Amino acid sequence: MNTFQNFLGISALFALVLLPALAGMARERRIDRELRAAAQDRGTRPPRTADAARPVAAARRPYVRSWARI
Repeated sequence: MNTFQNFLGISALFALVLLPALAGMARERRIDRELRAAAQDRGTRPPRTADAARPVAAARRPYVRSWARI
């Protein structure tokens, strides 16, 4: 019986760790589907170049009183 309780405990901890990640993946896939559908409705395809995956750099100064002194 003790082995079964240990198994349930480890399984519960594993589920608690993975649940937020799985929920985030599901949300990202839903957003991707919505964006793809919106692009098809406009009659255009989303860009598939390497530049499309590169994040846009911020052009503003960081907050002056920030703890991260740049």
